[in-house]
Amino acid sequence: MIITRTPLRVSFFGGGTDFPEWYENNEGAGVISTSINKYNFINIRSLPPFFKYKHIVRYYKREEVMNISSIKHPSVRECLKYQNIQQGIEIVHHADVPALSGLGSSSSFTVGLLNGLCAFKGENITKKELSNRAIKVERSLIKENVGCQDQTIAAFGGFNHIKFKSEFDIEVNPIAMKLDELNYFQSNLFLIFTDFQRNASDIEKSKLNNMSKIDDYLFSIKEIKDEAYSLMSSNKKDFDNFGKLLNEQWKLKKLLSKKVSNKKLDDIYNLALSSGSIGGKLLGAGGGGFFIFYVKKNKHKEFREKMKKFLIVPFKFDFTGSQVIYYSHS
Repeated sequence: MIITRTPLRVSFFGGGTDFPEWYENNEGAGVISTSINKYNFINIRSLPPFFKYKHIVRYYKREEVMNISSIKHPSVRECLKYQNIQQGIEIVHHADVPALSGLGSSSSFTVGLLNGLCAFKGENITKKELSNRAIKVERSLIKENVGCQDQTIAAFGGFNHIKFKSEFDIEVNPIAMKLDELNYFQSNLFLIFTDFQRNASDIEKSKLNNMSKIDDYLFSIKEIKDEAYSLMSSNKKDFDNFGKLLNEQWKLKKLLSKKVSNKKLDDIYNLALSSGSIGGKLLGAGGGGFFIFYVKKNKHKEFREKMKKFLIVPFKFDFTGSQVIYYSHS
């Protein structure tokens, strides 16, 4: 039995520039993001030969098949093929939050599954190789419309400035903070669930199809990321202006595709600003899922009161990345 635990993520700045289709033609790009203590758990074990099927996969559905090619879950099917799994296997998935909610759950799943399958085969793997394999599975084998930040942050963990040079040449630079700074920063971040989900790949496809027209917006997003990194890499961190820049990032993000936002999402955002937040953004591709908001200490009570009809999800940063948390041959 093998169990992996792989974090979800909050992406603050640079989202949209992490597609090789863009950054390989524009002298690289980068994101500022963190993994958080909300996780995907994947259990893997050999399936005894007593059943009428060879493989079992359990997520929100249950699949019982003889051949890997018959598995409908695209990540499971392609990961098993990629890792050349021959023997019968059972895979069970559990998650702390719903899928399709903007926290990078799909890539977290793929990273965690690949990590577990490597352990299943007795293969040691670095975090860099793990993230590169996940990128290959999602972009080349499944052919999802995804960038490269989610796989990277899920594998490495931590609060990072991630720089993209080519599809598999990615540099992860931790953003260092004192413990009191980290605690202060985390305490001012509020994760709000919108209570509806969306298909990220469809939204990202609309951006990719419109890449030439949104080029200027992506350059502006890159510039805001650089400004935010300057604020966070200085000896005296400017958290409040970091929060304000989230508002500028959100304005630009909405220009990337008409599918990013809608009236309901705009209403939630405007309510949050009138409730004490100085900035925030919708996480992931857009269209639903979670908002992240920055709220100064003296506005916490007001914000919680006015936003009480929404689910506020407490969280902290994760610094471990994907891990094998249980390994047994028996």
